[in-house]
Amino acid sequence: MSEKLYLYPQWVRVWHGLNAILCLVLLLTGLSLQYSDESYIFLLRFDIAVNLHSICGVLLSINYFFFIIGNWIRPNGRYYRVQFKGFLSTVVKQMKYYAFGMFKGEPAPFPITKESKFNPLQKLSYIIIMYLMFPIVTLTGWILMYPDFMRTEVFGSENIHAIQFVDLIHLIVGYIISLFMIIHIYFCTLGKTALSNFKSMINGWHEPH
Repeated sequence: MSEKLYLYPQWVRVWHGLNAILCLVLLLTGLSLQYSDESYIFLLRFDIAVNLHSICGVLLSINYFFFIIGNWIRPNGRYYRVQFKGFLSTVVKQMKYYAFGMFKGEPAPFPITKESKFNPLQKLSYIIIMYLMFPIVTLTGWILMYPDFMRTEVFGSENIHAIQFVDLIHLIVGYIISLFMIIHIYFCTLGKTALSNFKSMINGWHEPH
């Protein structure tokens, strides 16, 4: 049997836990802002949702800053580097495994190792989310918190208000990140056991299949 691998240092686990909690609260409060009708009793009151969303947004921004710095100065950053030659073919191969191979009992084409914590599809999705979507949702969130600094027009048209345009971008990216979270949680259940990957984010040790 393969030995356990220590892949998640303490700072990654703390960051990941805070990130998960803050994202869930932002999702709940974001939905409360979108659907503020009092008939939706499972959502928060509008004023409470606004305050919580703003506070958690600021905390998420700070947490994201530590993620960027941590990956810059610590070895964890190497897992996000891409060798572009042949990368697309490896992503397709991993997609075929998820779609068909794993249901046939085939071995994973890119097993987790100390040198390669993510398979190609994971790496691609994490890069898109963490290095593209997160900066966009963070920047637009700060703009929405301080709308007085915004121009009133977009593309020179008085019919397109800048704050509405920024809000639309913030909303779309927020939904993309939320969808990613749902898919991410599902794939976390595909470890050695349904809970082994969740345990990894507590103790830092990955259990190979």
